[in-house]
Amino acid sequence: MKYDIIRLIDQPEIKERAAQWFHEKWGIPMDAYLESMEDCLSKKSAVPQWYVTLEKEKIIGGLGVIENDFHNRKDLTPNVCAVYTEEDKRCNGVAGSLLNYVCADMKEKGIDTLYLVTDHTSFYERYGWEFFCLVQGDGEPDMTRMYIHRT
Repeated sequence: MKYDIIRLIDQPEIKERAAQWFHEKWGIPMDAYLESMEDCLSKKSAVPQWYVTLEKEKIIGGLGVIENDFHNRKDLTPNVCAVYTEEDKRCNGVAGSLLNYVCADMKEKGIDTLYLVTDHTSFYERYGWEFFCLVQGDGEPDMTRMYIHRT
């Protein structure tokens, strides 16, 4: 399987397409993605950042790095968010490659610790992430797992 990981800052022309794709996957308003992507493209700081995985010209995966992924631990920052791989492309290493790429890219930007909120267990550990603590999601009744990755 051949695919490329693209940083939005390297191909800003995909911004609308990427924002639409993330909106369709997560149901977060497209304007929220566009605003964060505009912040990314302004290059004022290392966060936020956005990444997609392309197979030919089709987005098959993606994720972002934002300050806080809608939880109560504002001190645990930045957060990897919106991790998604198209169902028919799963189990091909797409998400793992993307996670490894993002950790390396953020380290180059001077950020060596990342956090991630997820309900998944065992998946992220394969890529060097460790369970860190439970956090309260904004407006969520149940606690959610927070992972940490240090490079």
